[in-house]
Amino acid sequence: MTVASPWAKLSSPISVERKTMCLAVPVQVISIDGNEAEVEIGGVKRRISIMLTPEAKVGDYVLLHTGYAINVIDETEAQETLKILGEMVRLGDEEE
Repeated sequence: MTVASPWAKLSSPISVERKTMCLAVPVQVISIDGNEAEVEIGGVKRRISIMLTPEAKVGDYVLLHTGYAINVIDETEAQETLKILGEMVRLGDEEE
């Protein structure tokens, strides 16, 4: 399987000491149409539900989990989280 974006690797559960956890990743809202938004991360765009975050606006960062925006976060927090997730991807690639 070819992965178009390093962020695609983070869409699956991560195994940590035999336990599984799912991640919510920050994405930026590009456009809104009713209860759906187009978001972008690392050049990848997706349509998601914003039913749980009706306060989200174009330009905001939201935490995306299983196709749903579950929280609106500020840009500083989003950028810090994206940096950490990027480091995780790079470390995983080094181990392979």
